[in-house]
Amino acid sequence: MIYLDLLIGFLEVGLFSFGGAYAAIPLIRDVVLSRGWLDDEMIANMIAISESTPGPFMVNMATYVGSVKGGVLGALVATFAVVLPAFIIILILMVLLKKLLQNKYVKATLDGLKACIIGIILATGLYMLWQNCFMQSLLRENILAIIIALILLVIYYGARKIFKKDISPVGLIGISALIGIVVYGI
Repeated sequence: MIYLDLLIGFLEVGLFSFGGAYAAIPLIRDVVLSRGWLDDEMIANMIAISESTPGPFMVNMATYVGSVKGGVLGALVATFAVVLPAFIIILILMVLLKKLLQNKYVKATLDGLKACIIGIILATGLYMLWQNCFMQSLLRENILAIIIALILLVIYYGARKIFKKDISPVGLIGISALIGIVVYGI
């Protein structure tokens, strides 16, 4: 029964998550919480882990949840379910791409989706900021998290100003890992 539940749950995520990983977080969170697969804290931890591991975010989340709930077979079912809708949609779009992109209604729909996706990503970011920086019980850790975020902002924008180029996401992850080791490890 868990395999069917994983299949249906992650098919829902794969079918209705437009705009990439950040826009999918609320839907993944809703599906996982409503079925009792993970609690809110574990979801926040898995978002952080899925962000820092190679591969698409939704696939990482689906694989993890599937493995926790159904072992290796559960991981395969959840991963297959979250990838299948996009795979089928891409195949269909490849066939219809030229005609679809010339249609004014399709263009208008895609433009409307852009605004919606920006709003979802912004709301998710603000929610995660609020939960992780202001709703934790330990004030010391909140202040440290805010300080680390500010240090990363200074490093990022300082590098842009001084070197006239951006630091890669991999570089930022490495820098934040080093800062985290120094701040939390000592």
